[in-house]
Amino acid sequence: MKAALVHSEEWTRFDYGPQHPLRMERLGLTWRLMQAYGLTRRPGMTLHVPTPADETELARFHASEYLQILKGANAGSAPPLGHVFGLGAGDNPVFPGLWECAQLVAAGSLLAADLVLRGEADRVFHFAGGLHHAMPDRASGFCYVNDAVLAILRLRDKGLRVAYVDIDAHHGDGVQYAFYDDPDVLTISVHERGERLFPGTGFVNEVGEGKGTGFSVNLPLEAYTDTAVYLPAFEAVVPPLLERFKPDVIVAQLGVDAHRTDPLTHLALDLQGFVRALERIVPMAPKLIALGGGGYDVRNVARAWTIAWAVLNGIALPPELPAAFAEDVRRFGFRSNRLWDEEGEALPEPAARAVRDYADRQVDAVQRVIFPFHRV
Repeated sequence: MKAALVHSEEWTRFDYGPQHPLRMERLGLTWRLMQAYGLTRRPGMTLHVPTPADETELARFHASEYLQILKGANAGSAPPLGHVFGLGAGDNPVFPGLWECAQLVAAGSLLAADLVLRGEADRVFHFAGGLHHAMPDRASGFCYVNDAVLAILRLRDKGLRVAYVDIDAHHGDGVQYAFYDDPDVLTISVHERGERLFPGTGFVNEVGEGKGTGFSVNLPLEAYTDTAVYLPAFEAVVPPLLERFKPDVIVAQLGVDAHRTDPLTHLALDLQGFVRALERIVPMAPKLIALGGGGYDVRNVARAWTIAWAVLNGIALPPELPAAFAEDVRRFGFRSNRLWDEEGEALPEPAARAVRDYADRQVDAVQRVIFPFHRV
């Protein structure tokens, strides 16, 4: 098994702004924790630095007019009509280097796909990727280009069947949109229900269209869904579909914003649950490309993605954060020196029952609506 890590120090150049919840610091913090655990230089793994993707590569999914707007925003000033393409104050701010940032995130995921296609890696992690909301002609949900879509298109160009599994708290709407009619791309998104959270989509009845009917799968969950409810629901839906679909490659979006302390979402997964979901995916993937995604408590992002990289390499990490990471523990206000979560408080029984009942209904709906297409 050959593992590859995709990372660039260039990310330190970009900043969405001091009030924006997506903090670029999380990438450097993750890298330093991986380094502290000795995970960035190991036998059997390789490290790859992406070079910016060119415009033609981004144009495989994104409209030329939209790409011109992104290029025009690179100096940090909003171009005329930028708001028409989703740019502006709020979710998708204009900042210096915006176009270069878009090129870099796309390049990292395209490089991950190329490493798999060339046989240079079986498992690749590009933790700066996973920006799954961007649409062909507009920015959306902190995402300017959809690197996951671009990577999947690269794999599809070589005739590979791809399963996309998204465990971010937000529905993977941009990826679903891109492959809604494609029976060779199975998209599965497990997320907080759309009535409660951006982007307001991701319901069970979004099943695909044409030849792709049955290949878009959504498992929405109620607010405060914890690991005890999440994992059985995940197990009931994701592995059976992957077994029937038999992908050549799995692209996994590993957003950490389903964690119970995330400031923007309302699920209650702990790190142990996040990792067990990943551990269920890994052995089902002939080849695996893992991407990052959401996550707005930077401390949990660093811990989760470091553990994820260890899982991809078959490594069990010590439970205490390394001494070499002590300065970051202090600087970023880690609540403890432990890698794993402490046990959280249980929901009161009436609320816990409502969460379980909602998950059970959604699982039943997926099994009734989706499973017959796959003869599960």
